[in-house]
Amino acid sequence: MKQSNDRYWNPYLCGILLGGVLFLSFLVTGHGLGASGGLARGVTAALKTVTPGTVDTTAYFANLGGGDKALLSNWLIWELLGVMIGGALSGLLAGRLRPGIQRGPRLSVRWRLVFALLGGLLVGWSTQLSRGCTSGQALSGGAILSAGSWAFMFAVFGGGYLVAYPFRKLWR
Repeated sequence: MKQSNDRYWNPYLCGILLGGVLFLSFLVTGHGLGASGGLARGVTAALKTVTPGTVDTTAYFANLGGGDKALLSNWLIWELLGVMIGGALSGLLAGRLRPGIQRGPRLSVRWRLVFALLGGLLVGWSTQLSRGCTSGQALSGGAILSAGSWAFMFAVFGGGYLVAYPFRKLWR
C-alpha cells in the first residue's frame, strides 16, 4: 500500500525541532534524551514483580529498581511514555495510525516477525554493551561532543551500509 509523502513533516524542520527539544531537555532537567535506560527500568520493574529477590541481590538490577524505587519515579519512564503517546497522536492526526506489519515482498509475515524479534533482542543487548541507545549516544552524547558517542555513530552508519547490501534483495 503506497503512502503519500504529503502527510510527513519536512525532515530538516524535524531535525531542528529535535535539536530544540534536546537543548530544552538539558536546560530543564540536566539530562539529555535516551530510551534504553527507561526500557531497562521497565524490565527491572517486571522482574521485580515476578522475582523480587533477584532485583535486590543483583547489583545491576538493584541500581535500576532495587529497594523501594518505584517505576514511575524515574524521568526516563516519563520520556518513553511521552514518546509513545506523541507518536500515536502524530500518526492519528496524519491519518497513518492503523495496525499492520511492514515487510518486503519476498518476506513472509512470520519471518518478518522472527527477524523483528531477533533484531529487537540484539539491539536491546547492544544498548547495554554500548552504554546507551542511538538517542542517548548519538543525540545526547554527540551534543556534548563525547568521543565515544561519535565513534558509536560512525560504527552504526558504517555497519548499516555494510549490512544493507547483502539484504537488499529482500526489499525489491
